[in-house]
Amino acid sequence: MLPKFSNEPYLDFSKPENQEPMKRALADLKAKSKTVYDLVIGGKHVRAKEEFVSYNPSDKSPVGTFQKATVKEAEQAMKAALKAFETWRYMPAIERAGIVLRASRMMKQRRFEFDAAMILEEGKNWLEADADFAEAVDFLEFYAREAIRYDAPAGVTPYPGESQEVRYIPLGVGIVIPPWNFPCAIMAGMTTAAIVTGNTVVLKPSSDAPLLAALFVDVLEKAGMPAGVVNLLTGPGGSVGDCLVEHPKTRFISFTGSKAVGLGIIEKAAKTQKGQIWIKRVVAEMGGKDCIVVDSEANLDEAALGTVIAAFGFQGQKCSACSRVIVDAKVYDEFLEKLVIQARKYHIGPVEDQKNWLGPVINEKAFNSIMEYIAVGKKEGRLVLGGKRGPEQGYFIQPTIIADIKRNDRIAQEEIFGPVLAVIKARNYSDALAIANGTEYGLTGAVYSRNREKIYRAKREFMVGNMYINRKCTGALVDVQPFGGFNMSGTDSKAGGRDYLLLFLQAKSMTERF
Repeated sequence: MLPKFSNEPYLDFSKPENQEPMKRALADLKAKSKTVYDLVIGGKHVRAKEEFVSYNPSDKSPVGTFQKATVKEAEQAMKAALKAFETWRYMPAIERAGIVLRASRMMKQRRFEFDAAMILEEGKNWLEADADFAEAVDFLEFYAREAIRYDAPAGVTPYPGESQEVRYIPLGVGIVIPPWNFPCAIMAGMTTAAIVTGNTVVLKPSSDAPLLAALFVDVLEKAGMPAGVVNLLTGPGGSVGDCLVEHPKTRFISFTGSKAVGLGIIEKAAKTQKGQIWIKRVVAEMGGKDCIVVDSEANLDEAALGTVIAAFGFQGQKCSACSRVIVDAKVYDEFLEKLVIQARKYHIGPVEDQKNWLGPVINEKAFNSIMEYIAVGKKEGRLVLGGKRGPEQGYFIQPTIIADIKRNDRIAQEEIFGPVLAVIKARNYSDALAIANGTEYGLTGAVYSRNREKIYRAKREFMVGNMYINRKCTGALVDVQPFGGFNMSGTDSKAGGRDYLLLFLQAKSMTERF
């Protein structure tokens, strides 16, 4: 029997025995910056006509060169996935799980390599990178066990003279479109959930995070994953993504990213194509405008620390990041002072250096967009911290706090996806909850209060998929806090939860009369 699932602990980088391997891994990966990575289609490594380079956002140096897939390669990947599905679907779940668990063990042997890839390609600090890696391992370990559980006959009510059986079977070929901001955890989790349940996939990672997908597929190959079960297509989305989403043989799309792209996928998937014989299933997580509510009866020091970490961890580039902090008027000025003091404590700079907690934003487009939002925020409110670029060699932006924002201002409503925090004054606790619910999103949120009645109210009234009391609104753990949001935050898929694999399965009821 498998041991009971438990979450992978993070590395302690205060220890030299962890610092030195990380430094070596960073040096090794930098030395491989001229490596050319292939597409993987039907188990074959394939080169496209064009290539593109993935860059380090800390200093704009190359990380690796990747293939720019076209519709031609997309069609080849679909055919390979369809072919592999005809055998993979019938492999016993325990054998599929065995391959995934082997991959998990192999990933842990390459932990520093994966961490280094996130530090260099995405600008994650050491701890954020290792947390991302640990979550990826958790997904593999947890979903492998869940697949075995779902493979058992479902319980049904007996009926005289008949035997009843309900089995969960896979859907078919899926398109996996993960984001760049959790390039290991979400990418590996989405892919693993689909394949361990017997489906095959075309994996299309973000062009800002192709390296982690290439490393993961390499692990799967070495772990014994059959050819065609996971097909890797790198390159810009556009026509390739549309081709795969609209393909009549696509059975499901698993997507994490922006609201605009997610809604476009849902719309395209809803249109029945010639030769399509099923309704495509879309699993979508589409971001948020998350907030922390600070009650007048909160511990303000704890609230300030939790808000800063949630707002500026990985430069605010998390769908769960705190983008708004809503503060009771009674403690507004006192909390704001503590918030600014706390935010000043963190170093910004290239995250290859362990002392830097805040790194760069992902690319020039994001940099320009965030700076435009800061300009808007300066007009809407009062700049109390940051607002400028950081070190000029990369895409650095100072942690920015803008106070006195009104509930319907742009920076209180629109997803910025950067190190920008709007501070909003509420008349009272009821008003604070109304402001918290006053967006089109509903992903994560937190409340700091020592009043039990107010906590109960938040549990009833705060409409988010993941709510936290007296802690930050980021950092969900697999099988501890299943993750997914309401409203325009997506389909509330609850990744890392015990219902998640059902999204990649269909139930077949069978009855035999004696």
